[in-house]
Amino acid sequence: MRSFDTRSHSYLGYVLRLKGLVDGISKDFTLAIGKAAQTKHGFQVGDEIEGMAESVADERQEVANYYKASKLRILNRGSVAKEKPPPWTGKSPTLETYRERGHRRLATRSYELKCQSCIWGCKMPVEIIVDHWNPSKKKYRFETWCYGPKSCSIYSAGPTRKVPARQGMVWEEEDWIDEESTSHRSQNE
Repeated sequence: MRSFDTRSHSYLGYVLRLKGLVDGISKDFTLAIGKAAQTKHGFQVGDEIEGMAESVADERQEVANYYKASKLRILNRGSVAKEKPPPWTGKSPTLETYRERGHRRLATRSYELKCQSCIWGCKMPVEIIVDHWNPSKKKYRFETWCYGPKSCSIYSAGPTRKVPARQGMVWEEEDWIDEESTSHRSQNE
């Protein structure tokens, strides 16, 4: 959520990228799962799974195509990647670990080309309250973030983010905000 120079993040769960069948049709899609489902199953790159889900109700507020997953089960466990990272694969850390690490903005193009399979790459839906005096005035967009090591060789910040506000004002989120968010970490953690 953003409102001019204020931002807050809610960590609700994880998004799985899948290739498979939906209603008998082969396609690529994304599935939002909750913290409990990830804790129970420990999904990772290469897993073969099955389950039930619903189409998202509001595509402006969800990065996934499907959510409210149920009857999930792993059919085959994926093998741990043997390639040297980046990207980092394997079981994702806890949501608390992501929050503790802090994040940096990630160029959308880098995310799409290199970071979607990385456990540290993230795409979030953003609700922007354009006028805090009239919170019903909202805009929506998606933003990409990196929680990975600051030394990552494929990381690219991309342009600074601009947040629209009332009466045509715009607030620009400068680099120091990301630096402050990850200042407690060394280059390799």
